[in-house]
Amino acid sequence: MMRTAILKAILLAIVAGALVAPPARAEVRILASPGGQVGPFLDLFEGVRASGERVLIDGPCLSACTLVLSLVPNDRICVTRRAVLGFHAARSIDRRGRQYAEPEASELVLQAYPASVRGWIRRRGGLTSRLLLLHGRELAAIYPTCR
Repeated sequence: MMRTAILKAILLAIVAGALVAPPARAEVRILASPGGQVGPFLDLFEGVRASGERVLIDGPCLSACTLVLSLVPNDRICVTRRAVLGFHAARSIDRRGRQYAEPEASELVLQAYPASVRGWIRRRGGLTSRLLLLHGRELAAIYPTCR
């Protein structure tokens, strides 16, 4: 049930990302986000995409925060020297607090990332329980430096 809702939300976000957004008027700065539940991040970044705002990643953007890459057009994202993107496989927590893998959701999330990010993740073994950190020169080769 939860898995289906997550998959539907991710698919909706992918489709919505193909729509044209109005010109940028403001900016959102990500200073430090550990991630969290997917739903609020999808809502937040869909709003940012629709608003035309630019996103400056200026610190850690981990886990669900990285969905910004799937929803906000690449030309409206920039990174600073402090930016770090952290990726891992999707997982759910049951009522008893136990975590379990969500391989279908992980594959959908991976497919939603831009090709350059997807390739970087695949070259490092794909989305697993291990946190993959993209930063420094490798990140600057994918996204422009904020001006």
